[in-house]
Amino acid sequence: MCGTDIAAWCGPATGADPGGITVFAIFFPGQGAQFRGMGADDFGRYPGLTRFACELLGYDLVSRCRDNPDDVLSRTECTQPALFTVNALQTFERERRERRPADYCLGHSVGEYNALLAAGVFDFETGLRLVAKRGELMAAASGGGMSAVMNIPAPRLLDVLREDGVDGVDVAAYNTDAQVVIAGSDSVLRAAHASLKARGIRFAPLRVSAAFHSRHMEPVRSEFERFLEGFTFAEPRTTVISNVTGRPYELGAIPEMLSRQLVEPVRWAESIRYLLSLGTGLEYEEIGGKSLLRMVKSIEKTGARNALVKSGV
Repeated sequence: MCGTDIAAWCGPATGADPGGITVFAIFFPGQGAQFRGMGADDFGRYPGLTRFACELLGYDLVSRCRDNPDDVLSRTECTQPALFTVNALQTFERERRERRPADYCLGHSVGEYNALLAAGVFDFETGLRLVAKRGELMAAASGGGMSAVMNIPAPRLLDVLREDGVDGVDVAAYNTDAQVVIAGSDSVLRAAHASLKARGIRFAPLRVSAAFHSRHMEPVRSEFERFLEGFTFAEPRTTVISNVTGRPYELGAIPEMLSRQLVEPVRWAESIRYLLSLGTGLEYEEIGGKSLLRMVKSIEKTGARNALVKSGV
């Protein structure tokens, strides 16, 4: 619709070069990467796309991003389309400047929609409609919450909570080997926080309105699945790593993965370990932030330490 095809800058879906050239990946952040003033340098460069986004969303996205009245950018129904739009415009600008094409595209949670846009799975209009609906449905699923837990592996964390009689906690994201995100109802999270505090385990509640990427999103998944039926998706022209599997998207799996993503954890650490396992070296760039870069560096350091231990160094 918008006449801007960014799949070209991502290159063919061939993965690592057989000649040993370093793999290059582009990362797209998810909810939490928003900030007041985002998009200030991007909206003016693409006035047509910006006007279209405002008309589709039914509000002045530019002023919301510039002024963030009443902290509107923290509301899921606004956060997700705002991030998608700003990151898309930055991606278009990256293409215009003919920056290095990517071998792989990865996004964290809603950022995966930008990865799919970059890979030519859908156009800007389709992506914005999908993200706007996703944000609307997730925002309506009030109740529950999420917390980041540090320096304890997920299996041990779940064992600890069970030992303390805390049931109903889901792992919502495997961000790094030192950080996982848990989700649950308000009462379950209160019990989990008490357990973690008593054991001296660091945690930080997240500013979200519901228990995303957990069983509590099942009603949202059902409605979003029906919404997805109204769209047609192309196969990725660049390898996109799925949050659900931590592996490249399989043929024909776009609708299934997008609906499962709502109720299953983001396997970010596993996705990065997959890229590192290719054995040709990894270079990367993040669109719109640095939070994912910090996660990746943490995963790389853990991998290097494990390699030293295995080698006996």
